[in-house]
Amino acid sequence: MTSATLERRAIDTIRFLAVDMIQQANSGHPGLPLGAAPLAFVLWTRFLKHHPANPHWFDRDRFVLSAGHGSALLYSLLYLTGYDLSLEDIRQFRQWGSKTPGHPERGHVPGVETTTGPLGQGLSNAVGMAMAEAQLAARYNRAGHRVVDHYTYALVSDGDLMEGVASEAASLAGHLRLGKLICIYDDNRVTLAAATDITFTENREARFRAYGWHVQTVADGNDTAEITRAIQRARRTKNRPSLIQVRTHIGYGSPFQDSFQAHGAPLGPDRVEATKRRLGWPLTPPFLVPDDVLALFRRARARGQRAESVWQGRWHDYARAHPDLAAELQRSFDASLPAGWDADVPVFGADHKGLATRAAAGKVLSAIAPRLPALCGGSADLDPSTHTGVAGLGVFAPSGKADRQGAADEVWSYAGRNLHFGVREHAMGAIANGIAAHGGCIPYTATFMVFSDYMRPPIRLAALMGLRVIHVFTHDSIAVGEDGPTHQPVEQLAGLRAVPNLNVIRPADANETAVAWRVAIETADRPTALILSRQNVPTLERGAYASAEGLRRGAYVLKDFAAGPRLILIGTGAEVDLCVRAAQELADGGVPVRVVSMPCWELFAAQERGYRDTVLPPAVTARLAVEAGVAQGWERWVGDGGAVIGIERYGASAPGDILLRQLGFSVDNIVARARALLP
Repeated sequence: MTSATLERRAIDTIRFLAVDMIQQANSGHPGLPLGAAPLAFVLWTRFLKHHPANPHWFDRDRFVLSAGHGSALLYSLLYLTGYDLSLEDIRQFRQWGSKTPGHPERGHVPGVETTTGPLGQGLSNAVGMAMAEAQLAARYNRAGHRVVDHYTYALVSDGDLMEGVASEAASLAGHLRLGKLICIYDDNRVTLAAATDITFTENREARFRAYGWHVQTVADGNDTAEITRAIQRARRTKNRPSLIQVRTHIGYGSPFQDSFQAHGAPLGPDRVEATKRRLGWPLTPPFLVPDDVLALFRRARARGQRAESVWQGRWHDYARAHPDLAAELQRSFDASLPAGWDADVPVFGADHKGLATRAAAGKVLSAIAPRLPALCGGSADLDPSTHTGVAGLGVFAPSGKADRQGAADEVWSYAGRNLHFGVREHAMGAIANGIAAHGGCIPYTATFMVFSDYMRPPIRLAALMGLRVIHVFTHDSIAVGEDGPTHQPVEQLAGLRAVPNLNVIRPADANETAVAWRVAIETADRPTALILSRQNVPTLERGAYASAEGLRRGAYVLKDFAAGPRLILIGTGAEVDLCVRAAQELADGGVPVRVVSMPCWELFAAQERGYRDTVLPPAVTARLAVEAGVAQGWERWVGDGGAVIGIERYGASAPGDILLRQLGFSVDNIVARARALLP
């Protein structure tokens, strides 16, 4: 048998494993695997540096199936190359409890680098992975010692390139000259509903060239020799990300070829048979994997073993030559925190004037970042307002850039840990997910809280994947003031709390903010949203009130104003101070009252019932929550006998303190509402 014949049979094995698993499940997307199998074969057998027996080897290449609806293609490749995925797992495609869900899910099966399916997210994740590789390589590689040296590949679709988030991310990738990012574009010109000529006729090559990408076109998606040459040229292009536009045919070989009907539904038994006949594939048995084809793919194990062994030798030499750097990088690989990482976090003295929690958070971040080398991040063009730029850590950018206004004192190189995302909130969130999924880095993002709406898809995906991503959201309420309702978050806090596996923390003062940052960094299995004020809030005298460490449990008794409270005031963020002042007035009037600070519902809900009942005793039903946002969800904590002072309308353009008073956030209103709850 000639090598060309074996190659063709190997490609068809990928195709028909996918077709058979989709047909058996009676659900899935056969079009992409049928058309893209040749380019996937070339990448996975000739270029991709990976070790199926050790999927977490750090210096592996990353592969992202951004077109996640084509998951059957990826599962075929993972099984064939020898990952921990059996043929029986393939047969259980899209079934309850299987390792082969409908779209690729990180953590479900080794070899899936990131959860994809929402189009555009995977391409943006790949940008983040390439940024992580570039930063770690620049910071840790030394002359003669390249211990971080790998590529990020993404398979992207027409739908990916239509999504706005992909445009944001591609623009930034071109600006950053990420030469080790290679995107292979499955240009089949068909989407779910129709051919792309009804909506998508722009010149994609010209668009990506304008972004600063290296662009190539392969006219025939079955021409494996030309695909090989294109990837070789892309790898030689060191100063630009690459887009390889491969003209493929959705549903190749099937009666639905080049039709939207091949996109998102099984072919059906008769059309499966017709497709196999047309491509010369045996009709039975299903899930056929010829022995010689499997042997060809399983060479990936030996290649991966050799590649990792060579790397282990390089790592050994590196550790001997640079032991401190190696130890630091190993901790980053392991996602562990160095001793003393929070030793410089300030303790804030009592101050009636206080400071904005965004400003306190900036001081805390600046204390932590120099001691935590894995920490990196930035904002969507808002560093001066979000206080998330860290002096002295450099700007992530290609070396040799001229100094720019506002950054003249910072070094510009890929080693820089201050990331500038530009006004690209959606891509910022998705790129941060890619940085976290790559490993070795703890990313944070920052923007105004109202713009968390732009970031909701990647926040949800980070929560689904359990990624350690920290989102800093400042300007957290109508206290933003004169900018008006377009910039005043009202429903966003409730929206963030609705995301499963996301910790949402709204600290009450500077010391709670310090603990919040600690908790965010220590929480490795989920993302965290830090919700911070624009306006100053008093720093509480912790000698008179409970320690801010209570934040770790989500809610805690800040103070009992007299024993045996009959009333509980519950506050978050800046409104805790209002609760304290209202409690004092109520206590002076003879009402025993408790103030509870509840900065994080999720952490509190995770506590044992006994602790929750000590904070919110079931017998005390007179409870008033005070929070400058919609009241949705507070019924869980105030119960049937309680009430909420919240906001059920949009704000207005006015000074923040006036706006708060007009909408009921005053000591007088809290006292009146609280008294009305008493029997």
